[in-house]
Amino acid sequence: MTTAIEVSGLRKAYGDKVVLDGIDLDVRAGSIFSLLGPNGAGKTTTVNVLTTLAEADGGTVRVAGHDIATDAGAVRAAIGVTGQFAAVDDLLTGQENLRLVVDLKRADRRVVAELLERFDLVESAREPVSTYSGGMRRKLDLAMTLVGAPRVVFLDEPTTGLDPRSRRTTWSVIRDLVADGVTVFLTTQYLEEADRLADRVAVLDRGRLVAQGTPDELKRRVPGTHVRLRFATAAELDAAARVLTDSARDDEPLVLRVPGDGGTRSLRALLDRLDEYSIGAEELSVRTPDLDDVFLALTGRTPEVAR
Repeated sequence: MTTAIEVSGLRKAYGDKVVLDGIDLDVRAGSIFSLLGPNGAGKTTTVNVLTTLAEADGGTVRVAGHDIATDAGAVRAAIGVTGQFAAVDDLLTGQENLRLVVDLKRADRRVVAELLERFDLVESAREPVSTYSGGMRRKLDLAMTLVGAPRVVFLDEPTTGLDPRSRRTTWSVIRDLVADGVTVFLTTQYLEEADRLADRVAVLDRGRLVAQGTPDELKRRVPGTHVRLRFATAAELDAAARVLTDSARDDEPLVLRVPGDGGTRSLRALLDRLDEYSIGAEELSVRTPDLDDVFLALTGRTPEVAR
């Protein structure tokens, strides 16, 4: 498969502070790659180096087939970048902001109307950006990033501050980009976002990559998969707790949590055990760790604390 981003031994320091300490990454073309990490882990620095906004101190990086050190111009021509803060001009209208970028990139002006429609900005297109909400500014910024049809798009926390509807719109746009063959490199503070969107995830902590894999692969590395059983009466809960001695109970909702791997064999054995003692559960579900659990296990911090 074609690789859109190749990173080997990437190092970056500011004075005595090492921000990136030997990063290795491979991002498949036409996929969504998400970089997670606490504040200060080096996510934005990674994006800055990969987009030629900062110079690496060591290692090699190729983006869209071009070396960032020797062919930075070709890299810039092939990518689009949305930073943490919307890079829009408050004195111009939304339409004028888009036209400015179109003219700078010598693109077809017809794309302006298409992008305004795509991001639900038609009604406000002729209003000054100074009147836009934070969510509207972020959507305009992303629209401007797509001018010129970049093949690799870097999104640095693109949905921060967006309301749920705007966030879902952005997710839909990202999926559409990938369906068209665009590669998306995404940093986000929302682990649910990475879980829903990313084909592969890497966790960066203190300048080092501590894990890489698909969301499911990373979640399988963390213990905590269990079967959740809810009973109709306290008596049934008591009986099940006596039979399933390795379980943990929660009396108020009449729930028993039984450790397991979530597989069909272990689930069948659990049900057979309950049937043996004529115990029936009113509700059964299998719960697995999420990326919040992965984040905590790998960095020693919850996402809320890490922010």
